[in-house]
Amino acid sequence: MAGVWAIVVAAGSGRRFGGAKQYRPLGGRRVLDWSVDAARTTADGVVLVVAPADLDRPEPAVDVVVAGADSRSGSVRAGLTAVPHDAEVVVVHDAARPLGGADVFAGAVAAVRAGGDAAVPVVPVTDTLRSVEGGVVDRDGLLAVQTPQAFRAGALRAAHAGGGEATDDASLVEADGGKVVVVDGSPDNLKVTRPTDLVVAEALLRAR
Repeated sequence: MAGVWAIVVAAGSGRRFGGAKQYRPLGGRRVLDWSVDAARTTADGVVLVVAPADLDRPEPAVDVVVAGADSRSGSVRAGLTAVPHDAEVVVVHDAARPLGGADVFAGAVAAVRAGGDAAVPVVPVTDTLRSVEGGVVDRDGLLAVQTPQAFRAGALRAAHAGGGEATDDASLVEADGGKVVVVDGSPDNLKVTRPTDLVVAEALLRAR
């Protein structure tokens, strides 16, 4: 049995960053290398999804490299085509989250094996929030969602079968009737979105 496979999504153009952030240097390596290594701590195999123009880049640390799509959901579906059909659990991780540690991966996978269709790492919202219509939003009932997100393989495939689009895969599984559970994320598991995020990530790596 294939067990656990990971899909690391690295097909974005990095529009807000000003370029393909997943290939930028971080701690002497590329951003995506940290993400792939974190996935390897739990996964038996890793599929890397890249932009079509990047298919020729050598990626020796992964099992399969596939071309992504114009949307994140489309890129995950492309990655799913390369995951063995006998995989039990599929973990989806954004390459732009290089500090997703082994404990976050392990916690998400364990939650799926305990009965969830999807497991989502979360952290409390600490900022004061305001609605665009005006007024402060009560943050006590809100959680910030991260990746890696783990899924029962059949539930993830079924959720993507309709070709839907969402900002994360757990939303598609939930819309398809799946059971989504939350697990502890990490405050250090930042998403590299702007150049200043790389500065923070470098500092966090040095602190480790």
